[in-house]
Amino acid sequence: MRQFPPRRIVCLTEETVETLYLLGEQDRIVGVSGYAVRPPQVRREKPRVSAFISADIPKILALQPDLVLAFSDLQADIVADIVRAGVAIHVFNQRDIAGILAMIRTLGALVGAADSAEQLATSFEQRLASIASTPRPSPKPKVYFEEWDDPIISGIGWVSELIEIAGGEDVLPKLRFQQAAKDRIISADTVRDTAPDVILASWCGKKVVPERIRQRPGWSDIPAVRDNRIVEIKSPLILQPGPAALTDGLDAIVKALWPEANSSS
Repeated sequence: MRQFPPRRIVCLTEETVETLYLLGEQDRIVGVSGYAVRPPQVRREKPRVSAFISADIPKILALQPDLVLAFSDLQADIVADIVRAGVAIHVFNQRDIAGILAMIRTLGALVGAADSAEQLATSFEQRLASIASTPRPSPKPKVYFEEWDDPIISGIGWVSELIEIAGGEDVLPKLRFQQAAKDRIISADTVRDTAPDVILASWCGKKVVPERIRQRPGWSDIPAVRDNRIVEIKSPLILQPGPAALTDGLDAIVKALWPEANSSS
């Protein structure tokens, strides 16, 4: 990076795009991930240069970025190509709520907007605390979150934390510490044995089919299946570790867990 703050930024995942827009720094963005949908105008304002684990390197280089923002080991191959091309790159790796808030503050510092980023992160912290302290009836609903259906993969760290903030109890809390999806593959019997009251599903970019969940052997006895409490949460709201998860994603979980409270408001 030859100048500060960087003037031409390419974002290879959606959460950095949304954060830069929230900071009012969107004019620095010259290219985005194909998955970027927040805010809605990003689809018409910014050229798409990548999927999640693949990218159009010549297209990225043609945009002459002075900084590229990437996420996790899943983009390691793209990152290597960009580094070899001589472009500065920062790779985030947030997998929990503390990491999301640190990402916002770090990104703000990278673009010379540290004060705005501090205000944004603090506002999210206050929002989370407010929702977490909302009085809820007992007992807490037991919640199973499904990130993929075949193989069955349970939710990642920040999702587990958001379930608890929303007043639920994650039935597989130990799996939140497993960063890689392959380490969160579970058996249908494991889920059945936890007897969740609510099943939340977000199949990473494809539509959830509740009927397929209902038809799994032995699952008809699960309270969530019996009581028809299988709820899809759209992946852009919950599976990207950024502002969306802390706002609309959390709100969707609250609505799924406490439908009575939402219908009366």
